[in-house]
Amino acid sequence: MVLLFLEKGEDMYSEKEKTLGILTAIAAYIIWGVLPLYWKLASDVPASEILAYRIIWSFVFMVIVIVLLGKTKEIWAEIRALFKKPKLILAITMASVLITANWFIFIFTVNDGHVISASLGYYINPLVNVLLATVFLKEKLSRGEMLAVLSAAIGVLILAIHQGVFPWAAISMAVTFGLYGLIKKLVPVSAWGGLTVETMIMTPFALVFLLFFARDAFMHFGFDTNLVLFGAGVVTAIPLLLFATSARRISYVMLGFIQYVGPTLMLILGVFVFHEAFDFIQLIAFIFIWAALLIFTISHVVFAAKLKKTTVS
Repeated sequence: MVLLFLEKGEDMYSEKEKTLGILTAIAAYIIWGVLPLYWKLASDVPASEILAYRIIWSFVFMVIVIVLLGKTKEIWAEIRALFKKPKLILAITMASVLITANWFIFIFTVNDGHVISASLGYYINPLVNVLLATVFLKEKLSRGEMLAVLSAAIGVLILAIHQGVFPWAAISMAVTFGLYGLIKKLVPVSAWGGLTVETMIMTPFALVFLLFFARDAFMHFGFDTNLVLFGAGVVTAIPLLLFATSARRISYVMLGFIQYVGPTLMLILGVFVFHEAFDFIQLIAFIFIWAALLIFTISHVVFAAKLKKTTVS
């Protein structure tokens, strides 16, 4: 995510709306945080096939929900308007490719027994967003942000030296989701319309893959596995829609605090549920990353307080 709501003080939201925003944000990040448990239910299915089913059933689920909520005309009009603008379609297509890559890396990493790496990717995602905003939006880094990025870089470097390999999975997840968020910031499309178009673009490719290139025949699994694969659409769409609801109702600072619920839950699952190795050197590396997040968050709290004081005066 890039900075979205710093320009609005929390006083601009009613208490009822803020409460709803906080609850929906917490719900979204709890779902994202425990998703490794869900993907483990389909661990016998190749990651590429899980991804294809996730795309297809996400699209189907979005269509069903849009119809049930009576948003068909609204979303169809938005989609038609998008297809009249080639640049917007290109941007949405790039977003589709990026989120598809992010999903694949996440599923593969989790089912390959590296949930801690997945959590690392989402811990450093906010800092990647800062760098992307600097490069593409020409935003200047504050001293706090520069210190946070440096601290996170030290943590990643420690992990790379300790493990003997660069943490490509974690970095790739952070970068793909960061670039996806950047496009979503720049492209004027609703959460409903955006997710529907993104999954619609990738669905034909997913179908072709499952019908002609997949190891297993289409939905040719046991009832339990088929149910998990169908539910992949639900667990994909619901947190994204909850997040969109929360983002419109609470400040970025509040959202920034809540977003660490997800990777923290992943880290807990990786260490205590899946019993992945987590030694002292890894702990030191994560301390640098946690310090980066603390510096990052505090710098934005201070900035938001100054902005609010300036606005009031």
